[in-house]
Amino acid sequence: MQAIDPAVRLLTVPWIALAICHENMREWRNMNHHNTAPDFNGLGLSDKMMDFLNRSHFKVPTPIQHRSIPAGLEGKDLVGIAQTGTGKTLAFGLPLVQRLATTVKGRGLVLLPTRELAYQVNEVLSKIGMLYAIRTAILIGGESMNRQFDQLRHHPRLVIGTPGRIIDHVERGSLKLGDARILVLDEADRMLDMGFAPQIHRILKNVPKERQTLLYSATMPPSIMNISSSYMKMPVRIEVAPSGTAAEKVEQEIILIEKDKKQSLLESVLKEHLGPALVFTRTKRGASRVCKDLLRSGFKASEIHSDRSMGQRRDALEGFKRGRFRVLVATDIAARGIDVKDIAIVVNFDLPDDSNDYIHRIGRTARAGKNGKAISFATPLQRKDIKDIERLLRQSLKITSKVPGILATPPKPFAKGRGLRRIGSGRLR
Repeated sequence: MQAIDPAVRLLTVPWIALAICHENMREWRNMNHHNTAPDFNGLGLSDKMMDFLNRSHFKVPTPIQHRSIPAGLEGKDLVGIAQTGTGKTLAFGLPLVQRLATTVKGRGLVLLPTRELAYQVNEVLSKIGMLYAIRTAILIGGESMNRQFDQLRHHPRLVIGTPGRIIDHVERGSLKLGDARILVLDEADRMLDMGFAPQIHRILKNVPKERQTLLYSATMPPSIMNISSSYMKMPVRIEVAPSGTAAEKVEQEIILIEKDKKQSLLESVLKEHLGPALVFTRTKRGASRVCKDLLRSGFKASEIHSDRSMGQRRDALEGFKRGRFRVLVATDIAARGIDVKDIAIVVNFDLPDDSNDYIHRIGRTARAGKNGKAISFATPLQRKDIKDIERLLRQSLKITSKVPGILATPPKPFAKGRGLRRIGSGRLR
């Protein structure tokens, strides 16, 4: 049989699936409009899965779950494009575990960009796996190799980890990829942004060709399209929000401010907007400085970035989840794994280096249909960077000013144009 050129496959397959997906999204919105939202019945889940969902109080699937679960259960390759907070873990986790329990004899492998996200996904999948006595192993950097060796000796059916540590185990011979029959790449765009492309391509080349691949990403850059066309078989493309779309219920505002006034403004914002707050800085030094200043001012705060140990990062995240810390200060490299409910406000103390990160940052609030607030600080010299974010969002943002003599720019009707992806002069952590 003549091989299909990857470029041709890329051009011919996803558009049909995308058209179907848009039609189904209209159907889903119409059902919600008439208060007859879809439920998990009829998606093909087993009785055990339905009991688990009922006990966990999951009644209505999110759009990405509603479209992904049937395709996943049928064994189809899938490219899911959805923002953070849309329920992607259950979208791939439910069919993944059910297929391993019923029809697939091999192993499932889930790749994630950060340790924190790996921990949270493992927490969910291990609970689902218990329904079928499916054991999980979590393989991430910064943790004891001996402990991970011990997990692998128990022959887990489901392995969850970061690409670098997965490759470490492959090279040591403690993990074989030959029996990986279902491969999940979650937050694939972020893994590539973080420099994991060599490891991902190596894994993709070494897992069996006869497998199911589920890829989830918030954006669809050329690197993701290349993976789709080169390593996946006729993937169904499900897009629940256009690439570059911010969470719908986030109220966004940008405040022009001089750099040396940011800390005092941050404290004013936190006093005005109550509830859990996530603060983003560009660098790990900046995160430490902001956190220390907040602590001195009486705020219960902690920090999470790459200079913190795994134990410190886990303690900060758990403390933030449980309300021990009201404010969590983070860099982008650590924050992708933060999945915390009911974050009231996201503050961009610094604008991100990459405009896509702006979308990921503000997506940490207004999750699961709730409202949220995102406030970003920018200096007067960053007007162009603001424009770049607006181009990616395809909308104008509310801009206010705290700088004497600098007038805010009222929102204008946005003229659509090609979004620019990079802002700032470099990527610092």
